[in-house]
Amino acid sequence: MLCTRLTNANILTMDPDHPVARDLGIWQGRIVGLDEAVTSLPAREVVDLQGATVLPGFIDSHVHLAWTGLKASSPSIAGLHSVDDVLQAVEKAASRKGAPGQWVHIGGYDQRALGRHLTAAELDRVSHGRRLFLMHDSGHACVVNSAVLDLLPDGVPHDNGLLVEAAMGAVRRLRLPYSQAELADAIEHAGRACLAEGITACAEAGIGGGLLGHSPVELGAYQLLRDQGRLPLRIQVMPGGDTLRPVGAHEHDGIPRGLDLGLRTGFGDDWLSIGALKIYTDGGMMARTAALTEPYEGMTHTGQLQDDPERLTDLVVDGHLAGWQLAVHAIGDRAADLALDALERAQKLRPRPDARHRVEHAGLIRPDQLARFAQLGVSAVVQPNFLRYFGDDYATVMGERRAPWMYRGRGFLNHGVTLVGSSDRPVTDGSPLRAVQFMVERASASGRLIGPDEAVTVDEALRAYTVAGAYACHWDDSAGTLAPGKRADLVVLGDDPRRVDPSRIGDIEVVTTLVDGRDTKETWTTPL
Repeated sequence: MLCTRLTNANILTMDPDHPVARDLGIWQGRIVGLDEAVTSLPAREVVDLQGATVLPGFIDSHVHLAWTGLKASSPSIAGLHSVDDVLQAVEKAASRKGAPGQWVHIGGYDQRALGRHLTAAELDRVSHGRRLFLMHDSGHACVVNSAVLDLLPDGVPHDNGLLVEAAMGAVRRLRLPYSQAELADAIEHAGRACLAEGITACAEAGIGGGLLGHSPVELGAYQLLRDQGRLPLRIQVMPGGDTLRPVGAHEHDGIPRGLDLGLRTGFGDDWLSIGALKIYTDGGMMARTAALTEPYEGMTHTGQLQDDPERLTDLVVDGHLAGWQLAVHAIGDRAADLALDALERAQKLRPRPDARHRVEHAGLIRPDQLARFAQLGVSAVVQPNFLRYFGDDYATVMGERRAPWMYRGRGFLNHGVTLVGSSDRPVTDGSPLRAVQFMVERASASGRLIGPDEAVTVDEALRAYTVAGAYACHWDDSAGTLAPGKRADLVVLGDDPRRVDPSRIGDIEVVTTLVDGRDTKETWTTPL
């Protein structure tokens, strides 16, 4: 007997062997079969979906759940457009009850809305004796007051309280890590937001280190949720590259650096596992720190790499030799050159054809770099909503010639590169459907077309959030398509993205999301 049979549905399986179905059977969290294979089988629950569209659960291959949840519970200055208004909001947050010297973490900082960066001196005037930390929305910069600057070791670079990229780590090390309980609550909150958007699995892009690690024992927060039955969706975690350290392994193992006990990509189960090793090579476009080969339009600088190029290359190579899948953050084309060169060197030293290495963001990729992605078998994990919401600004700072190279779609697919969709939540909107709309239209929220030749079809965009996401996370044997034996993770939509006008895709209702065949919103129609 089936646990559940869905009937009278428009099921888009993403499986070329059985692309469309009407019925789907579920038993103990797995898909048993489709259509005639299950139509006559008895089921404890039969749900008439009345023509609703069903897709494999969306996979967001690059998110920051802890940051998302913590940001949601922190004071924010998002949406404020004057320095005076921002300082007033900061003062309100700093004046709340608390001991002198207490840290006040404020989100939503973006200098573009203000026309310039805030300064430590300005923050001093409204700090009320607190240590202020204003996190840039990109995650690649922060502004702090003098109470924080006074604690920093000599030599940490800053510009009137502004710290970017690696310098941020010095600030983070000043304060106690978040507790596992705090992180668990934040992760659960963010995970439930993902479910509401049809996401059933995601990859947490950096724990324990890097720019966004929140605790050296951060994995324990995810395990706490798992143990307590509070993990909302399937999560794969990426340790930060700086968590690797020299290991005294046998010389024949060929592992120069690793995690304790030799933990690496693949350890875990269907709900919680270790994914790729996250390695940062540059910054971001929003903070103007993405590493470019030519200056930003109207500026003189070309962004920056996170470290000496040879040290970054060595980290990539060592991670590959230790058996990791690698997720190399590279937004600018100069950073992409470094990432591709390092991955090529690594594969020559120890060929691993199915390593499935990834370049995270691939924000500005020159035409000559596309073939290198394909030759190396590297996936491009892009964030289409960056251009939907920030595209006007990004296109301006890249200039007319380079703007079409940003967050490509068609260029990758035409070269045989696996195109993977993701959000980088909370940097911007996490909705896969709104990202799919952008991938098809290539229009920013203002209507500006950005690289229209990079547009893809609706089906190709959906594949980026299902089939390709499963491939990039090594989940393709259990997720990404609705086929017998796969996990019963699916999303029910109020309309078919392939049949509505592209301008309406982002507004399609997510009726409910199923994980392991269980409805996470409890919105089923009355069973037959």
